[in-house]
Amino acid sequence: MSLVEKALHKLKTGSGPGQHPSPGDPLPAVEAMPDRAEPSQPSATLARPARPRFIAAGKPIAIDINALRAKEMLPPKAEERQLADQLRIIKRPLIRHAFGEPAAAEPRGPSPRSIMITSALPGDGKTFTALNLAMSMAHERDYSVVLVDADVAKRDISHMLGLTRATGLLDVLADPARPIESAIVATDYQGLSVLPAGRVSETATELLASARMTEVINSLMALDSRCLVILDSPPILLTTEAPILASLFGQIVVVVRAGGTPRRAVLEAVKIIGSAGRVSLVLNRADVVGPSGYHYDYGHRYGEQGPGTGSGRDDE
Repeated sequence: MSLVEKALHKLKTGSGPGQHPSPGDPLPAVEAMPDRAEPSQPSATLARPARPRFIAAGKPIAIDINALRAKEMLPPKAEERQLADQLRIIKRPLIRHAFGEPAAAEPRGPSPRSIMITSALPGDGKTFTALNLAMSMAHERDYSVVLVDADVAKRDISHMLGLTRATGLLDVLADPARPIESAIVATDYQGLSVLPAGRVSETATELLASARMTEVINSLMALDSRCLVILDSPPILLTTEAPILASLFGQIVVVVRAGGTPRRAVLEAVKIIGSAGRVSLVLNRADVVGPSGYHYDYGHRYGEQGPGTGSGRDDE
């Protein structure tokens, strides 16, 4: 039984979000992101790496850390260390699969360097996860990251970074003659670049589902052999383009909100994704069991974009 199958089995049998393994249980496919961290020493999570890597054309935009904290898209400063530790747990297998496993073991298909972050429903914290995971991966000295805003209906990444009017993904998809480099925006967070959503288009769904989308993803990875492409996708169950996008990515991360996302929604989302890519589950807003078996019940909530969807009852 695969790790994902074990995780889904736990969801089906009622040992999913809100219940915790014993200290001796193996780590499941569902990685936990805590609601809040204990105050600790300042972390280097948000410190900019020392050396530049993949650099997009044009002047880098400044990432306003304080503004992102105010919008609850980054943790409070005192809580960085705990989130940083959780992000390391999540990113290590993704990076290992992208770069560390023999190419011969990979079936033909999308590159594992392409990672889609999605959720079953809105409000599960996928954009929060995509942003923080991208920044954590960019902090690695050996890799660069392009964060793609493909949730073209909400455009949260573009809004937060002040790029709502910038040329972006939809523009490149609509015009095959437009080079991908012209739409990538460098940031002052070294190693991190952004591909905004682009100008609003009435044919956005068709553009995302077109063969040109595959060309764009491949072009992004061709710019730097050590580049990871992280895409903030629309929710699986609310849009038609998300399942199509899933078939284009080598790794898929489904964000589940602890106590909020109905189990049936998670199961349906994973069923729709099917065998596309390599699927992992991230449990967001979870209580944390420490290494010695102690249980931490954090009350503070961050990473939400509004009221949650779904009651989170066991019978749903």
